[in-house]
Amino acid sequence: MAKMFSLIVVFLGLKISFLFCHLSDPRCFWRIKDKENYLGDKETGCFFYIYTKSGYVKNDYFSGNLDKQVTPKTIHLISSVYFAIEEINRNIHILPNISLLVDIQCNLMLDHVKGGLSLKRKEITPNYYCTNQRRYLIILTGPLWITSYKFGPILYFSRTPEIYCGYSNFISDQEQFPHLYQMTPKDTSLPLAIVSLVVHFRWNWVGVIITDDDHGIQFLSELRAVMERNTVCLAFVTMITYNHILYFKMMNTYYHQIIMSSAKVVIVYGDKESPVQLNFMLWKFKNIQRLWVSVSQFDMITMLRDFMLNSLYGTLIFSHQQSEMSGFKQFMQTVHPSNYSNDISFAKLWWTSFKCSLPPPNCITLKNCPTQTLFKWFLVPPLGMSMSESCFSLYNAVYAVAHSLHEMLLQHVDTYSENDGKLLEFNSWKMFSFLKTIQFSNPSGHQVNMNQNKKLDTEYDIFYIVDILKQYGLKMKIGRFSGHFPNGQQLFMSGEMIDSATDIKKMLPSICSMPCRPGLRKYFKEGKAPCCFDCYPCPENEVSNRTDMDQCVKCPEDEYANIDQTICLKKVVTFLDYEEHLGMALAGLALWFSALTAIVLCVFLRHRDTPIVKANNETLSYVLLISLIFCFLCSLLYIGHPSMASCILQQTIFAIVFIVAASSVLAKTITVVLAFKITVPGRRLRWLLLSGAPNYIIPICTSIQMILCGIWLGTSPPFVDADLHMVHGYIIIVCNKGSVIAFYCVLGYMGSLALASFTVAFLARNLPDTFNEAKLLTFSMLVFCSVWVTFLPVYHSTTGKAMVAVEVFCVLASSAGMLVCIFVPKCYMILLRPQINSFHEFRKIHAKAINNN
Repeated sequence: MAKMFSLIVVFLGLKISFLFCHLSDPRCFWRIKDKENYLGDKETGCFFYIYTKSGYVKNDYFSGNLDKQVTPKTIHLISSVYFAIEEINRNIHILPNISLLVDIQCNLMLDHVKGGLSLKRKEITPNYYCTNQRRYLIILTGPLWITSYKFGPILYFSRTPEIYCGYSNFISDQEQFPHLYQMTPKDTSLPLAIVSLVVHFRWNWVGVIITDDDHGIQFLSELRAVMERNTVCLAFVTMITYNHILYFKMMNTYYHQIIMSSAKVVIVYGDKESPVQLNFMLWKFKNIQRLWVSVSQFDMITMLRDFMLNSLYGTLIFSHQQSEMSGFKQFMQTVHPSNYSNDISFAKLWWTSFKCSLPPPNCITLKNCPTQTLFKWFLVPPLGMSMSESCFSLYNAVYAVAHSLHEMLLQHVDTYSENDGKLLEFNSWKMFSFLKTIQFSNPSGHQVNMNQNKKLDTEYDIFYIVDILKQYGLKMKIGRFSGHFPNGQQLFMSGEMIDSATDIKKMLPSICSMPCRPGLRKYFKEGKAPCCFDCYPCPENEVSNRTDMDQCVKCPEDEYANIDQTICLKKVVTFLDYEEHLGMALAGLALWFSALTAIVLCVFLRHRDTPIVKANNETLSYVLLISLIFCFLCSLLYIGHPSMASCILQQTIFAIVFIVAASSVLAKTITVVLAFKITVPGRRLRWLLLSGAPNYIIPICTSIQMILCGIWLGTSPPFVDADLHMVHGYIIIVCNKGSVIAFYCVLGYMGSLALASFTVAFLARNLPDTFNEAKLLTFSMLVFCSVWVTFLPVYHSTTGKAMVAVEVFCVLASSAGMLVCIFVPKCYMILLRPQINSFHEFRKIHAKAINNN
């Protein structure tokens, strides 16, 4: 897999709040995997015995056979101590006229295993001394904690304080190791730093490999707590045991835990001298490709001459913040002129730093760059020799001792004595008490605070390590974590570096479930990790406008969800308006029929003396026509923005004028029946017709309707209502009927009256009167009843403005039915056949009808 790198590193100025959290070191590092060194980066535990002499005394660098006893990585470690002592001894501002010297002994554990511990050797028991022999001031140990763990009790009994240049839980007990100070602070911020990085890349499904000891278990416990707060889940936890028998039984289990997991990112933490290193060497042959996230102690080359954490995706390393030490490379060239005469030799020992501000010419992909081109890029001056974290701790430990002694001298503490005028013997424990509280800046400007109680949260540099070609490694700083910044500002990542120099974003996301897009919500499975979920659509009228929302948000009443259910939109306020086509059409019909009815009324008034007008009770005809005009006009109250007045008027006027029309039809029908009965000899109903009894039907029926309307208005009158749910996306402004029971009582009463009119007219349809309008009344009531019987199901099956339109249409249709069926035939005879609309013709027709009867 080709790795695309753009090698122009651009560091932008940041806000003042990030002043100490920016990537201030525009450097990259490169290293050669030394194929001749079968030990790789194997480290050995060393003791550095510090003592003092008067005047300037030069250390005897790498005296004896020390070079042959240690690994190249240990030479790097020893050089950092010599480098610090040389700087101090030449500095007139620290311990003037006093020199620090060091005796070094490595491979103590190997000697201990082979031949046991010899208490006669003063190098091992530093304060086992004879008269006129020197005492050691303090001992620096590292980088292996096991050396301090094994020999710590001997140092305590010999009353010699110790500084361990690292941190380990195994030697953190002050009661068991009261003489020991750990230079590196506890990694209290490391779990938070790692989880912050995971969250930054939007991963939530990671694996963890730890050593099966208290140190690893405590780290896992702290990591779980931070993960829970940030919704990051553990895909698996592999605990590498120290038990050799159990380890070989569990090897395949360890392998399958990683392979079978969908997690693409794995956190590695623990003791590198544990079987973890062996595991990764075995996994190299099985080509496990994961993005490893670890700490600087795993930034090493194994006996297979390859990086311990090797992957196509690269490796992310957290390293305690440290500064570049100028002059370190030149010092090593001085003490080892034959071994480290050029940059290639340095690159085999440790990382060689360079300013990576210019890309190799004609190279887009570093992996395919010619070796010569790469070297021209690597070897851009000035080159420097970077220190490992252990070296930097030892370097600062030497300076801590020097500053503690200097502070004692400034305070004129009687803490030392001269032996033969050369050896200076300070009080080790008084110096040790000063050392625990001292604060100073080393030559690179790095602030060192030895007070464990006042130390700030640890700061970490974040590096990305990847293979270049086959035997070269490239290491780039891509970010920094500062625990003392507020939440949300602790992690700074260089977006330019990540985008141009790493393949992290090209890797498949390390997540358990694909993110739920906006419009969906998470559905958590019972018994599964919170990072594993399904995505379900939001319920109706609910939205989710962000990715991975646990719950959808319900839209307010006056808003609705869009189709994708990602945002709430304002509902459109609507009603049957005059400005829309439907409202204009209905209003036009109402006005047209009103005008037509008024014309018919005028025709009847003009021809009021004609038989056809007088034959059917002209007064009832006038009342019916006037009521029909109001029936047509009352439909206009249903159109336009509803108000309280219009809602009350449209229902009451509709109910009253229609009952007047229906009762008028009933009165006309009864008049026809009575008129025919009177023409039969012997009938005694003439007084009913002459007294105008049918005319009383109208006020009686209307009074009953008015009583019903009064009860309706007194109990639960109609009112303006906004229906928010009837039509999706709309707020329908309608007139609520108020009391539905009262509405149907009024409608039912009107229907029963129309049905009575229809029945009487139907029975009188064949009466042989000259101008018998019973048939016309029958048909008009048939149309009227048909319209309102159809109205009920249609009205209840429609929504929104359609309901109002249906009601208006029924008002117009039933009114038009009565107008057309009753009065159009009469107008036809009045206007188009006036010859039969005369009393002479009326008598002839009437006589003929009686004879036929």
